[in-house]
Amino acid sequence: MNLIEIKDINAQELDVFCRVTEPQLRSYFDPEIGIFLAETGNVIIRALEAGYEPLSMLAETARLEAEAGPVFDAIEKYCGKEKRDTIPVYVADREVVIQMTGYNLVRGLWMTLRRKPEMSVDEFCKDKKRITVLFDVVNPTNVGAIIRCAAALGLDGALLTHPSVDPLTRRSARVSMGTVFQIPWARATREESEGINLITQLQSYGFKTVAMALTEDSTSIDNDEIRANEKLAVIMGTEGTGLPKEVIAACDYRVMIPMYHGVDSLNVAAASAISFWELMK
Repeated sequence: MNLIEIKDINAQELDVFCRVTEPQLRSYFDPEIGIFLAETGNVIIRALEAGYEPLSMLAETARLEAEAGPVFDAIEKYCGKEKRDTIPVYVADREVVIQMTGYNLVRGLWMTLRRKPEMSVDEFCKDKKRITVLFDVVNPTNVGAIIRCAAALGLDGALLTHPSVDPLTRRSARVSMGTVFQIPWARATREESEGINLITQLQSYGFKTVAMALTEDSTSIDNDEIRANEKLAVIMGTEGTGLPKEVIAACDYRVMIPMYHGVDSLNVAAASAISFWELMK
């Protein structure tokens, strides 16, 4: 292992861990692809399993054996012994790492990995039967949780509008427990994300679109007619305001989850779990 003790937290090599923002990471090293930052051993291992190339690591000294050991094994398994022996691994005591990253609640292990080229909407939709669409979902926790639900409940993938949070952001990937590396996902272009363009595009591919929305003509999510469709796209709206009216109107179905005690809606991640479960029966 190429262990490098951190003595100067201002070293340029450490910029990616503590001074480069996540949007900046998308063009770091390679403007066409970029890199991302993953944290915790389980998430990093799932990224390696999915074929992402590791570039560097940052670890608390106390985590090297228990936390980082399985990661080193995964690097060797998926990338080869040479990569395991040469990848720079920056190590420091916990107090120094917290000073660098500001992350006090996350176990002390981070890795930078090279991104892969993203799929187009057309490429993503091929051969898929059940997908979810995250329409302008901007909370990274919700994005990670929805993708985790989609993976756990058998959906074929997740499609995001351009304003939605990047699933490879540190928090989204961690909340997803690494499932962002286990099922396909894609982000639509700005033009595809405008108005009802994406809904129309999905319908042209043969998807019946299901808007999760409270409208006068909404039906219960427990609906055999909807389940019987060969291809379904479940459209989840942004936090707070939900889906735009024109998007709701353009969808083939408008569906709601029955509520009690005066509650009018659920968190979008909780709603996704119930919707996916019902529609995958």
